[in-house]
Amino acid sequence: MKIVMWKQVFFSTAWLALVVACGTPAGKQDKTADGGLQLPLPEDVVMYQVNPRVFAPRQSFNAVAGYVDSIQALGANVVWFMPLNEVGQEKSVNSPYCVKNYKALNPEFGTMDEFKSLVSRFHGKEISVIIDWVANHTSWDNAWLANKDWYTQDTEGNIISPANTGWLDVADLNFDNQEMRLAMIDAMKFWVDSVGVDGFRCDAADFVPYDFWKQAIDSLRAPGRRPLLMLAEGKRKDHFKAGFDMNYAWDFLESLRQVMRQDSCASQLFATDEAEYDSLAVGKVKLRFTTNHDEMTKMSPIKEFHGERGAMAAFVLTTSLHGGALIYSSQEVGYEDTINFFRYCPVDWKANNSLRQEFCRFMKLYNSHDAIRKGSLKKYPLCDVLMYEKAKADERILFVVNVRGEAKQVALPQEWKGHVATDLMQDASLQLADTLTMEPYQYRILTY
Repeated sequence: MKIVMWKQVFFSTAWLALVVACGTPAGKQDKTADGGLQLPLPEDVVMYQVNPRVFAPRQSFNAVAGYVDSIQALGANVVWFMPLNEVGQEKSVNSPYCVKNYKALNPEFGTMDEFKSLVSRFHGKEISVIIDWVANHTSWDNAWLANKDWYTQDTEGNIISPANTGWLDVADLNFDNQEMRLAMIDAMKFWVDSVGVDGFRCDAADFVPYDFWKQAIDSLRAPGRRPLLMLAEGKRKDHFKAGFDMNYAWDFLESLRQVMRQDSCASQLFATDEAEYDSLAVGKVKLRFTTNHDEMTKMSPIKEFHGERGAMAAFVLTTSLHGGALIYSSQEVGYEDTINFFRYCPVDWKANNSLRQEFCRFMKLYNSHDAIRKGSLKKYPLCDVLMYEKAKADERILFVVNVRGEAKQVALPQEWKGHVATDLMQDASLQLADTLTMEPYQYRILTY
């Protein structure tokens, strides 16, 4: 109780100055005809991933409730909660992806009433809420185990863990069983209809057959039901045919790593971006990120991308090149260590306010300029600097990002030379010459 009270006092006072300084995101979501929250278009999504275990050791819903204004100030219009379900105990490693009951909350985080209140609080700030959905497997003590045919079995009839994963704490579900499928869809509808969530981030989506995702999404979006945002953790192209709005940009992250290690030229990112969007339908989006809960178990972006400046340069180019933005809880304060999401990990939310302010400024630009999110792309292929122009209507914005740990001088495009430009991050005029000197991992966002 003392921890919860401290959190509430802390968030209600210490964060007020930060929220006011950051400002609120541009581009408010409209209400639907029935007064509900209108989902953002996929290409407009700014997602904030909530790991409840970095907010409090117990009753973290209360702690997150005190952080809602700060999430809004970062420009988020969607929050994604990691799995909130009751966690199994048999063979357990305390992973939130080990679901004991699809319709019950993990009491570690709080009560259902507290979560419903938190969803309403986000909705009041015009922020949609999606939750992690673990369709591929359950815990070994899930009540569904009474239905043996609902699970994958070996040749001797023993229920098995997902093959070739090492996930020994969970039992693999059998999607050939129609009763199991209907029970899964019924549980998903419970969270939409009874709790009020606005969609799902579907875990290990590549492991689950296409025809189940098509069946589930069609059912969730049947006539008369409200719109939902659907994100697949995976990169199969048939996710979009099944009805997902977004899936993961794994290839882009790997290319980014190669570039930041100097294993390839910056221009390789243009090729990867083009390949990821090749054949994607209009309005579908690859979620781009520099970290998430899985990546933070291995290395923080601060360490992976050579310090705070490298991490921020990586985030800016990842987010602006084609849209689809994700901020992982702790990223905005420059948390340097790994985070094991199987247990509570305290984060100092007062740390590194200058980095938080930088995230706020950049995401405010991202939200307020259509050209950044969905403008046409003009590429200027270079090796040590990623330079590209985003344009929409009468607006042209030039991004220049040094991806190296040493200063670089870059020749500006002919149409930008000699202009008086505005540095959007600094809100200051800049007389452009023929070249631009870029400090290590510096980025500039210019317009004229």
